[in-house]
Amino acid sequence: MTVGGLLLAPGFGGDRNQATLVAVEAAVAPLPVERIDFPYRKEGRRGPDPAHRMVACVVEEATALAASAGVEPDRLVLGGRSMGGRMCSMAVAEGLPAAGLALLSYPLHPPGRPEKLRTDHFPRLDLPVLFVGGDRDPFGSPAEMEEAARAIPGRVTFVWLEGARHDARGRDPVVSAAVVDWIAAL
Repeated sequence: MTVGGLLLAPGFGGDRNQATLVAVEAAVAPLPVERIDFPYRKEGRRGPDPAHRMVACVVEEATALAASAGVEPDRLVLGGRSMGGRMCSMAVAEGLPAAGLALLSYPLHPPGRPEKLRTDHFPRLDLPVLFVGGDRDPFGSPAEMEEAARAIPGRVTFVWLEGARHDARGRDPVVSAAVVDWIAAL
């Protein structure tokens, strides 16, 4: 299948102009890309919306991207950084069609709280999933992520950034290359 577009959502503290999202968009050109903001950002608030509102935003933005790109929604790759990628994965688990998920620095659990896993929806992710993250991420180590991802029925790919933490600062070219290579293999 040829991927027809890419939707990217930001992490908690960022917006559609997060450096990683901008770098990924440039790397996948000329593929149509939409970098989105969640409602709380558009409204100038600092705290995030409830998850159901952010998931609804992902569904709305993915539907609009599919229409503007002239492709079926199941030809889009959805993803983003941290919370944004998580919301995309939750939207897919709730039935939003997609070609795959590109999850950058997935927030597996709050730092220091490994018992609070954010994986209840993983068994409903029957599509290809890419995880790109730092091997020193306090939101989930490679071992924790690989264990949790066993619940995902779709094909899972991991790319670990040596020495990187959650923000993966300075690793945008490596992250972008991982996304480009993974999309090309879909």
